[in-house]
Amino acid sequence: MSPNELKKALSTGLLSFPLTDFDRELRFDPKGYANRLEWLMPYGATVLFAAGGTGEFFSLEPQEYAQVIKTAAETCKGRVPIVGGAGGGTTLAIKYAQEAERNGAEGILLLPHYLTEATQDGLVAHVEAVCKSVKIGVIVYNRAATRLTPATLLKLAERCPNLIGFKDGLGDIERIVAIRQQLGDRFVYIGGMPTHEVYANAYKALGVPTYSSAVFNFIPKTAIEFYNAYWNNDQKTVSRLLDDFFLPYLAIRNKGEGYAVSIVKAGATIVGHSAGPVRPPLSDLKPNEVEELAALIRKLGPQ
Repeated sequence: MSPNELKKALSTGLLSFPLTDFDRELRFDPKGYANRLEWLMPYGATVLFAAGGTGEFFSLEPQEYAQVIKTAAETCKGRVPIVGGAGGGTTLAIKYAQEAERNGAEGILLLPHYLTEATQDGLVAHVEAVCKSVKIGVIVYNRAATRLTPATLLKLAERCPNLIGFKDGLGDIERIVAIRQQLGDRFVYIGGMPTHEVYANAYKALGVPTYSSAVFNFIPKTAIEFYNAYWNNDQKTVSRLLDDFFLPYLAIRNKGEGYAVSIVKAGATIVGHSAGPVRPPLSDLKPNEVEELAALIRKLGPQ
């Protein structure tokens, strides 16, 4: 798949990032992961992000990372494009990106470099180096220490033909509007806020119509129902699902740091598709929180 073909796929439907399966000893479980992908694919996500933030990229060792990407690419080959997460310092991010390409990924989601802030010149050098290390398409994730300006993205757009996408996880409206106005259709724009369904209408008005869904991992039928209602401007259904599920879900998620990942793994366990526990430093939901989530899911009906 060429970068432009991936760009088109990213702009045509719901996106998601599968959980990474771990066993009780917190080792990667490739069979469980493949089964998860087989379960999720028929629901219709147009692109899946392997080893992304919800896939606990930050906790994976390099050898595990290669296994995750290879398993995803082989399982989904010819059916759903796989985009591999890559991050960390420039040298390490390049190694991850090249490993993803070697193992069959159709693109790279360049995650934040973590911890230290950086100048815009430094971010240009970082993103450019990763883009030039691979031939597949790259999407940059604007979040945490990676805070790109319109001027920076203009430079990168000129220097990196395979930089095809901009995913936002900051929620800075002024920045998004300025980027969208200056870059136009040069990029595909993706919403990447935690539980983005709550932000979907606002981002659509800003010119960011597509988004990645975490809840697709455990309530895929509802996730697609919400996306279709949102896309078709069925605000009655959107409002009902926000009230019945998403806002109460946020109340549980906000009880603990890192719960944006933990609650998704808890949801997968509740619906019979466990991906195992989260790895430290994340922690699993408390039993009473799991019960609250289970009650919410039951109200939605079979998935």
